[in-house]
Order: sequence, then C-alpha cells, then structure tokens
Amino acid sequence: ISFPPPLQILSFSCLLGCKIERLTVDEDLSDIERAVYLLSAGQDVQGTSVIANLPFLMRQNPTETLRRVLPKVREALHVAGVEMQLTAAMSFLTILQDESVSIHAYTHSFLQVILLHLEHRDTGVSNAWLETLLSVIEVLPKETLRHEILNPLVSKAQLSQTVQSRLVSCKILGKLTNKFDAHTIKREILPLVKSLCQDVEYEVRSCMCRQLENIAQGIGTELTKSVVLPELIELSRDEGSSVRLAAFETLVNLLDIFDTDDRSQTILPLVKSFCEKSFKADESILISLSFHLGKLCHGLYGIFTPDQHLRFLEFYKKLCTLGLQQENGHNENQIPPQILEQEKKYISVRKNCAYNFPAMIVFVDPKNFHMELYSTFFCLCHDPEVPVRYTIAICFYEVSKLLNSGVYLIHKELITLLQDESLEVLDALIDHLPEILELMSTGGESSVQENKLSSLPDLIPALTAAEQRAAASLKWRTHEKLLQKYACLPHVISSDQIYYRFLQRMFTIMMTNNVLPVQKAASRTLCIFLRYNRKQEQRHEVIQKLIEQLGQGKSYWNRLRFLDTCEFIIEIFSKSFFCKYFFLPAIELTHDPVANVRMKLCYLLPKVKSTLKIPADKHLLQQLEMCVRKLLCQEKDKDVLAIVKRVSITLAFQKKFYEKDLLDQEKEREELLLLEMEQLEKEKQQNDGRPMSDKMFEKKRRDTKTPTQSLPKNIPISVPGPSSVTPSTSKEIKKSKLIRSQSFNNQAFHAKYGNLEKCASKSSTTGYTTSVSGLGKTSVLSLTDDSFRTRNASSVPSSFSPNTPLPSTSRGTGNSVDPKSSGSKDTQPRKATLKSRKSNP
Repeated sequence: ISFPPPLQILSFSCLLGCKIERLTVDEDLSDIERAVYLLSAGQDVQGTSVIANLPFLMRQNPTETLRRVLPKVREALHVAGVEMQLTAAMSFLTILQDESVSIHAYTHSFLQVILLHLEHRDTGVSNAWLETLLSVIEVLPKETLRHEILNPLVSKAQLSQTVQSRLVSCKILGKLTNKFDAHTIKREILPLVKSLCQDVEYEVRSCMCRQLENIAQGIGTELTKSVVLPELIELSRDEGSSVRLAAFETLVNLLDIFDTDDRSQTILPLVKSFCEKSFKADESILISLSFHLGKLCHGLYGIFTPDQHLRFLEFYKKLCTLGLQQENGHNENQIPPQILEQEKKYISVRKNCAYNFPAMIVFVDPKNFHMELYSTFFCLCHDPEVPVRYTIAICFYEVSKLLNSGVYLIHKELITLLQDESLEVLDALIDHLPEILELMSTGGESSVQENKLSSLPDLIPALTAAEQRAAASLKWRTHEKLLQKYACLPHVISSDQIYYRFLQRMFTIMMTNNVLPVQKAASRTLCIFLRYNRKQEQRHEVIQKLIEQLGQGKSYWNRLRFLDTCEFIIEIFSKSFFCKYFFLPAIELTHDPVANVRMKLCYLLPKVKSTLKIPADKHLLQQLEMCVRKLLCQEKDKDVLAIVKRVSITLAFQKKFYEKDLLDQEKEREELLLLEMEQLEKEKQQNDGRPMSDKMFEKKRRDTKTPTQSLPKNIPISVPGPSSVTPSTSKEIKKSKLIRSQSFNNQAFHAKYGNLEKCASKSSTTGYTTSVSGLGKTSVLSLTDDSFRTRNASSVPSSFSPNTPLPSTSRGTGNSVDPKSSGSKDTQPRKATLKSRKSNP
C-alpha cells in the first residue's frame, strides 16, 4: 500500500517514536539495576553493551554484579547471537586479567559458562571462548584443573565426539602439560595425546602435532625422545600434507631438545627427505620450508658432511630464484588463476629466503660469501617483486655486520637499494642507514685508516636522489626519517661534499616544504651539518642565511622555523656559539607583528636565558629583561600575554644546573678543536706552497681519521689565544695540536647520531686542567669555582668572527609575495632598538 507523502512522514515518525521508547531507560536507575533491566527486557544491542561493560561493574560493585547481573548474563548467552558471544568471551577474559575477584570466586561464577560455550557451532565464537579458557588454565589450582577440565577431557577426546570437540581437546592438552607432574602426565595425558595423534581426521592429527612442542617442553627430554619423537616420525610420513607440514615445523622447533645422535640418525634423514620431496608437493610446504631453513641449518650445522652442506646450500640458492625462470612478459589478465596463485607462493618463498639470508652467511662462513652467496644476494637485491627487496633491505645491516672487513663487496647493492623505485624498500633500508654507512666507511674495522667510501663515487648521487624521490611522494614520514638519518653524513663524507650537495637542499626544504615534521627534521640536520663543518667561511655563510632568510624573512612561517632552528642550536652547540650569533636575532622577534611568532618565542625564552653566563653576558641579560618587560606592558594579544606572565615567573626562578655546565664545556672544547684543526691545515697548505685541491683535501681528511680513543678529560687542552699562531711557534707544539685536532675529527662524532648530548663527557672528578697557549702558563681551575663557569669576553674564539659583518638584527624591507606572509604589517621595515640598561640580573 502506498501512502501519500504526508501519511508516509507520519507513519515514519510513529515508528521512530516507538523505537526510541523501547530503547529509553529510566535515568534514576543505578548501574546494577539498569544492567538487570536491559538484560531482561532490553534489545540485543543493549544487552551486548551491558556485557561489554561487565568488567567495569565488577570493579565498582563485584558482590552485586555476581549476585544479580551474572545470572541474567548466563540466561542471555543461551540464545545470544555471535556478537554478544564474542563480547562475553572478551569481558570474561578482562575480568580475569583485572583480578576483580579471587580465583576461587572466578572459578565458581565464570568457569562453567566458559566450558559450556566451548563447542559453539560458530568457529569464531568457539575459538574466542577457548582463548579465554586457556588464559584461565594459567591461574587455576591443580585440583580445579583435574576435576573441572582434565577429567571431562577424557570423554571429550574420544572418537565418538565431534571434530570440533576433539580439536578443542588438543589445544587444552597442550596447555595442561605444564601444570602437572611427570607421573600424572605419563599416566593420564600422554595416552590422550597418542590417541589424538592417530585420529582418523587429518585436522585433528595436524592440530595435535602442533601441540607436541608444548608437550615436549613440559615432559622433559627423556619422555620426549621415547614418546614424542616416534609420534613425530610417524606424522612426518602422514598422507595429509598439512600433517606432514606440522610435523616438520615441530621437529625444527624442537631441535635444541634432541642430542647429536638423534639429530644425525633420525632428524637429518627426515629433513633431507622432506626437502627432496618439497618441489613435488604443495607450494605451501615450500613456503614453510623456506621460512625455517635458516633455523634448520643452524640446528644441524655440526652434523653436516661436506656433501650434505653443499646440497643444503644449493637447495637454498634454488629457492632464492624460484619462479624467476618463467617468462614474465605476459599480461596478468591472461594468466590462469592457478598460475597466478602459484607465482604468489613463489614470491613468498623468495621473501622467506631473503629473511634467512644472514643465517645462511653464518652457514657458509662470511669468508666464503663472495664465492658462495654473492650472486644470490645480487639476485635478491634485484628481485622484480617489492616484498623480496623490502625484506633484504631490512636484513642489509645484519649482512653488513656479518661481512665485517668484506663489507665492501656489497657497496653496489647499497646503491641499488637506495635507488629502488619503491619507497617501501628505501624506508626499510634507512632504519639502519647510519650504522651501514659507518661500517662501510671503516671497512667494518675501527683500525682501518682509509675511508672506504672514497671508492664508491655513486653514493652521494644515490643519497640525493633518494631524498628527492621521498620529497616528491606523499609519504612524508619516510622523508622525515631520511632527513633525520642524514645527520650521520659528517662522519662518513667530507665537509665540502656536505656543503655543496646537501646543505643547500636542507635550506630549500625548510623554506618550501609544507610538512612541519619534515621542516623540523631538515632544520636539525642542517644544524648538525653546521656543527661539523670545517671551513670558517662556509659556516658564516650558513649563519648569515639562517638569520636573513629565516629570522628576518618576510613570511612569518619562516620566522617560526628560525625559532625551531634556534632551539636545535641551543641543544647542539655551545652557549658561546648561540650567544655570539643567534641571541639578539632571536629576542628581536619579541617585536614581531604576528602573535604566533611572539608566542613561540615566549615558550623558548627559558632556554634562551639558560645560554647566558653571568657576569660576562650581563648586557645580554639586560636586553632579554627589557624585551620581557615590553611584552608585559605593551602586549595586546591575550594569549601571548598569558604566556608571557607564566614564562616571566619561570625566568625569575630559573636555576643553573652543574651537569649542563659540564656538557657546555665539552661542546665548546670540541668547537675550539675544530677551529684549531682548520687553522693548522691552512698553515700546512701555506708552508707547502701550493693550493689544496678537493682530492688533496679528501686525502687529508682521510689521513686525519686515525683510530683514537676518546680524549681524556684531564689532559691539557690547547686553546688558541691572540698570539697562538706566530712564526716563532715551535714545530713540536704545532705537531701536538694537529694530533689532537685529528683525534677530534675522528672522535667527536662517534656518539650516536641524533643524540649529541652523549658526546659530552660527564666527569666525576672535581678538577679540569686547561693549558692556554700564548699566555706562557697553565692554570688549573676547579669545576666548583664560579669564576670558571662564567665566560670572559676573551673566551669567545676570535675565529668565530666573520671577515665580513653578519647581518644586523634589523629586519629587511620589501613586499611579501609569500602566501604565508604576515601581511602589510610585516612588509614595513622593522628594527629593534636594543639598548643596554642597568638592571639587576
């Protein structure tokens, strides 16, 4: 019957009103009363909700829940659907894990409900209740297990029961074995195990076979050899392929239990037969065999004859190329489904072979890698399928470690994977990229003096291409991770190579990329590049760009990134460095017309203040206090003003930490050594009377990578003073300086990349000796002396000063074309007047 539109609307409204009325519950009811009402008269969805909320009710009021709610739950489960059954199984397990009630009370109230639904007609429901029961078995006492579970299991495991009942019995037996003594297991459990291993249904035999591993671990070695091993041998010859597969996997997992005689006389012939027949059997057996092959070769390694060793190796090589011999030029739409499915299984086999490749290197010995496995490794790295290359990329670091001094053999494969068309492969490789590059740069040996990467000219183009490919994709997390890992590059390639090939790219990303985590990753990596740059002119150019293009940029977005960079500089560099170049450009942004910039700076102010050393930096402290006062007096944005008030209190009570002073001293010491090394190299170049070419510079850099230990904390450190470099300086002093500088070049970056704080030495002693060159004396200063923790004006290295002045703190003018520009306010010339005022620090 079709009603007119008005009647249709009225009919629908009535139906909706009735539905809402049926689902409405009195708000005055308590949680327990509401649960009882909904389980008795509510809809299924409401009952399911009550059962899902059962753990909460047990925590709130366990007594009333057990007395009033649980009986209603039992009644509802008799006629419940699949969703309610699954919810109940999960809730019962949660209650057990929460320990809301004692084990005795749980057994009395919940165990029978669980056992009742184990054989539910729906397999998913049955498995859910079984998982709950297996967790309950872990905590039940022995007597309860015997009476409530083991005794009924004798009848449930009989052939007269359903297949589902016998499958459940297999899994319960595997769990019960660890709960009883050997006598009980031998008398009551093992007969049931033997019976189920000989069941007429292959599903039951397979299921019981997979439980034999748990049973073997519970009954000990002797019973395993006398009871479990004969059953496994028989099952390995079963007519069902799934049963044979289960027997094989169980044998591999139990290899450690058996002695050498059992392995050589019983297990090895079985495995050999299994491998020989695997190509004629189902491909699923090949998948399992390829996955366990590494563990198998490791477990049988000591008993292989040379001929058997060679056969297993050839078998592995054959699996690595399985399916590649077929013609791949056809159209997938024309391939029969069975052939397509077979090819997928072959891909899984090759993927498993890639997973086991490190184990196979151990099997053949790394010394024989080039002769035995290199061609196989080449094939896996060039496999046409992404899952195979992805897996070998994950294993690349393990392979590099195993090859040690022979790691140079896989240089080209590293380039291949870096240039892989799939970003998944690149993402897997870069997880351990710093460690891989370090191994390759040292040839796997810390005592090797020549940088091995000099023989790999394609590395830098591959690294830059990988970054550009990641940047062009939508997978920004891969791009972010890659930029973070590039922080290791100062340890493996020259400073000039980083400057000309990577540093400008970091600037570009910071200025143009739209993803904030990517911008921050580029900013931090750029700071690390700057930290280990060895040319003063290049350092000053980078600092100038940071201040002009970011700190004084027309776009407020760039100025925000400048503050991020300042935070990284405070973390990575010494306090002297930050105060020298970035302190005033940073606090100038308190006058920024954009509230977000001022707000971000306010959050950064405590860290900015922590870089000051009083009384040497008293004038900078006065500038900081003046900026904070202006914000407190003139700030119109209420959010910024609230933050300023909160931060000003923090600044007033900010304390100085002794450990951070030690860290800063180490950072400043390393910066001075880096400058000293640059100066000595210039002197050597002038004395030789010829310019230093790029090749000579790279050779010089490799020569300085001497294998030295960390510099001792108590040796005299030479600091260049105003007259430290004079014609009268002796050759011995220059030689000692160069040795120390060379040591730093190799030592300074051996800390973990990305956590530069570990490169600081935390000394437990109370003294620190400093030899000042040019002063003609050595002063021994105590770390507990306040006069040492303050920085004199002369302590700032004069070599930090640029030949040309760095940009002033005033912001440039010009019309903004950046879509993120702050608008007309930001296009006006702005110059902060930072006058020195007398103020108490």
